[in-house]
Amino acid sequence: MSELERKFFWWEPVGSQPRSDVRILAQAMSMAGFDEVRRFEQLLGHDLLADVMLRAEPGWIDERSWEFWRGRLMRATGRRIPDAVPVRSFDAGSA
Repeated sequence: MSELERKFFWWEPVGSQPRSDVRILAQAMSMAGFDEVRRFEQLLGHDLLADVMLRAEPGWIDERSWEFWRGRLMRATGRRIPDAVPVRSFDAGSA
């Protein structure tokens, strides 16, 4: 994970907590080239990558990458992954 974190994060973590493995993998999945995609699939497996998508928080995976990975991982695992990338919701009525 430390190799991926060095490659795909160029900013310091916010707060005192280190980044989670899920956060690091989500960022890598969003920014990886195709050779890296194949490497992730071989080393980590489709089920783990699907788990990362299902646990991703808003902003962790961009829409284009979400659609790419969603198609690959649903086909490889048979698991259901939501159509849309997670997004933040703001309830203006509760202000």
